[in-house]
Amino acid sequence: MLGFAAAAQYMSAPGQSYSVAAFKEPMREGLAVSETQYSLAYGAATILSGLALPFVGRLVDRVGARVLLPAIALLLGGACVCMSRAEGILGLYVGFMLIRPLGQGALTLVGTWLVGEWFERRRGFATAISGIGGSVSVMTIPLLNRWVIAEYDWRTAWFVLGCLVWTTLVLPGWLFIRDRPEDLGLQPDGLDSLEHPSKSHPDAVSAWTVAQVLRDPTFWKLLSVPATSGMVGTGLIFHQVALLGSRGVSPTWALGLISFQAVVATLAVLGTGWLTDRYSNRHILGISMLMLALATLLVLVMPRPEMAIAYAALLGLHGSVMRSTGNVVWLNYYGRAHQGAVRGVAFAVMILAAAVGPLPFALAIDRLGSYNSALIAFAIVPLVAAGLVLSARPPRAFGLTEL
Repeated sequence: MLGFAAAAQYMSAPGQSYSVAAFKEPMREGLAVSETQYSLAYGAATILSGLALPFVGRLVDRVGARVLLPAIALLLGGACVCMSRAEGILGLYVGFMLIRPLGQGALTLVGTWLVGEWFERRRGFATAISGIGGSVSVMTIPLLNRWVIAEYDWRTAWFVLGCLVWTTLVLPGWLFIRDRPEDLGLQPDGLDSLEHPSKSHPDAVSAWTVAQVLRDPTFWKLLSVPATSGMVGTGLIFHQVALLGSRGVSPTWALGLISFQAVVATLAVLGTGWLTDRYSNRHILGISMLMLALATLLVLVMPRPEMAIAYAALLGLHGSVMRSTGNVVWLNYYGRAHQGAVRGVAFAVMILAAAVGPLPFALAIDRLGSYNSALIAFAIVPLVAAGLVLSARPPRAFGLTEL
């Protein structure tokens, strides 16, 4: 199941920003659309992706990943083929409206749901392992896209992505995925069914409904983390070439540092997963917010271009925490029974925040002629989120111990 979760995150690439970036210029030229039209289509699809996730979460809780994951993969592959045949601005809108919700949103959510069902005590480490699929995707899929586009064209590249999704996830997923260990007479983590339930997670005690979760103040404090990560992280990455360029970093280096961030995240994610299973989740998330604030401040006051390496490393470490602790904290606090719906709300907030993340930088440079005001604001926001999450407490209605 861990392999399928990793494969789902890897093959979510068609709907992810790092993959779509390779298509931007060739598609704009081929479809004769402006920069603004392309960006508006992408932004609208991102908002749709966020709004759809709570419904996807409820659906996977109801029908399970064995049915839903291959179905989403089948649709995502079809969406890639549809994108390969796009014509004009209407075709661009239709294509983005399909690949963003299916890839960036639904497939990623269902993959992480599967890990949450099969692991409890080692959930953080298992989630970290599955997250490597996403990190490797960042490092390899853009290279594949650029090669196919250069050798053939962008339409062929979309078709190739669709075939990869179908081959990897549709039939293998239907044949081998099982929703829960209980379906095979097993327990999470391979525990004996006669063992006493763990007191460290609510899974074994009770599980919160979505309505109960939404009334819990702790949930809203935790929610500040994915919201901040989505907004600040996306804003920094979207404008990374221009931001670092204003500090003397060449465009080639700025783009290369995105891959370096992915490498750091991949190398660190097993460590953050191990920490997630042993230490307070809210403390780890608080530290990740401090790393994001420090990365933003580094861009603001960067004394030498070489410091961009430290900036990229901090973003990579922050990303490793979000791929591990940021994914499992919802289960550790609120249980397995409604994890899809709860995670769906959290993922939706992160994606919607990501949709507006690039805007403050664009306004700052257009209106004020400098990124500094946006950088100052984006350094403060993670500090506020750190204070909120550090003040959160695990739900006590179920007699839980500190996480």
